[in-house]
Amino acid sequence: MRELAGRPPQALLQCLATEQTPVVIRAAASHWPLVQASLVSSASAMAYLLGFYRGAPVHAFVAEAQHDGRIFYTDGLANTNFQQVKTTLSGLLDRIRDGEARADSPTIYMGSAALEHVLPGIAEANSWPLEGGESTVRVWIGNQTTVAAHYDALDNLAVVCAGRRRFTLFPPAQLANLYVGPIDFTPAGQAISLVNFDQPDFALHPRFAEALSHAVTAVLEPGDAIFIPCMWWHHVQALAPFNVLINHWWREAAPHMGPPGDALLHAILNIRDLPPAHRRAWQGIFNHYVFEPGAQVADHIPVARRGPLGPIDEDCARKMRALLRANLNR
Repeated sequence: MRELAGRPPQALLQCLATEQTPVVIRAAASHWPLVQASLVSSASAMAYLLGFYRGAPVHAFVAEAQHDGRIFYTDGLANTNFQQVKTTLSGLLDRIRDGEARADSPTIYMGSAALEHVLPGIAEANSWPLEGGESTVRVWIGNQTTVAAHYDALDNLAVVCAGRRRFTLFPPAQLANLYVGPIDFTPAGQAISLVNFDQPDFALHPRFAEALSHAVTAVLEPGDAIFIPCMWWHHVQALAPFNVLINHWWREAAPHMGPPGDALLHAILNIRDLPPAHRRAWQGIFNHYVFEPGAQVADHIPVARRGPLGPIDEDCARKMRALLRANLNR
């Protein structure tokens, strides 16, 4: 994976806005106090975290040791292979500490918790500001876990603060070669690849060999950061008995824009099963209005009547959402 050298600028998130491919930034956060504490010991890092904890409840995934840390499904995708539990950060860290010396330690994993909610005040010295915009800053804590390849609709800057993590990334065009599972029943919100990366079955998933030819990978140590552009598939393995990651999610989009995945569901519901000729016609309409719009889309319409075909502001977006709700409720 491509790497950037030198100390990153304070406005790192803005500098990454022009990047189109994954980038590793070694020692980007080596000066963060949490990283420094983790280099002393896991106990020191845990103590640093608990210094900011004020008792907020957290949710964690707990799985039996037999699953080797893989957050996944049971056989036949009948269910997920973990339980979700409500606990405290101190309780979660106690369970991780208790399992550090055990080979058969159950998996415990707190994912995507809002940093300021769980650890108020810690972000001041352990995150990057996004000047001129907003980012969502999250914390991920657990023991040795494997999160299957998935994508996010946001740009992502992730920092390994304790432990080690291996990232394997694929460009968006490899979607068909990753054998993605259900989009309405997922382990943690995003559809995932069903391929076992540790033991890929090429008889069952032959196209995965092509995906691997496009993969990039890196192992990150404490203080290292990785930029994952939106829509890039990423498979993440936490390799140490105690791991902490802080990530920043953001996107270059107007505030009125909602999740693109909602439009995907709507299109699957209303377009996918139309006759082929109808689908091709709608594909042309989507290209004309959405994917390849040009001046010819609305130049012939009076400005006051362009509605969604003109610039969209919050007032226009509100009217569009109201129309969608009315149509869905018919």
